[in-house]
Amino acid sequence: MRVTQPLSAAMSSQRRAQGTFGIGVILAILIIGMVVGALIASPVTGPLLMNISGPETPSAETGLPVAAAATEEEEEEEEEASTAAATTRDSGALSSTSAREDANRNERIEITAIELHDEEIDPDEIRWFNGRPIRPIGTMTMVVTAYSPDERSCGKWADGITASGYSVWTNGMRLVAADERILPFGSLVSIPGYDREDVVPVLDRGGAIKGKRLDVLYATHEQALQWGVQELEVTIWDYADGEPNGFRQNHRRRR
Repeated sequence: MRVTQPLSAAMSSQRRAQGTFGIGVILAILIIGMVVGALIASPVTGPLLMNISGPETPSAETGLPVAAAATEEEEEEEEEASTAAATTRDSGALSSTSAREDANRNERIEITAIELHDEEIDPDEIRWFNGRPIRPIGTMTMVVTAYSPDERSCGKWADGITASGYSVWTNGMRLVAADERILPFGSLVSIPGYDREDVVPVLDRGGAIKGKRLDVLYATHEQALQWGVQELEVTIWDYADGEPNGFRQNHRRRR
């Protein structure tokens, strides 16, 4: 036989459950209200959530969002670092280029030893050689000696032919020997005290004529000895008509 609970007892249990639930809801509402009130009463000193990729709180100095301001500062620092690195590279490149230019300049001076004139050429300085206008292009301080076409100066090569293959009588026996690394065959020079300082060609070379040295040709050994050894400022000339030198070496013989 099943025992059933009276209706009045069941209704009483239901009322007690509803009362307990109501009290719980009221407590929850009170707790939430207290939390909200505390949040409203206390000032916000920073963002509740950190958003790295987007702006959250304005920056007092720039007026930009903190994240954006930090990004710009980082970009500026990177740009400054990049500029500094580029400046260092450019400085190094310039220093390297300057060093190479200095080395090339020193080598050029050592080999050619020609002091070029930077100023505009005076038309009064124009001369003529071999039917063509010539002009001075520079000067060179050189040790100048003299030789004759006989055996006392030329030894076994005393056959009347210069190292360029031309006769010693070329240009009326007024020519010079030089170091071809400095003054190649066909170069034009004028030398104080030699042939009234007229322009003469470089057509010969000699075993002792190295570097900044010249050997002027005289008809006799006595004249060559009379010249002696002199240190002079030699003028270098070039054709002023814009055409190539046009010198052609006679390859009949070499020495």
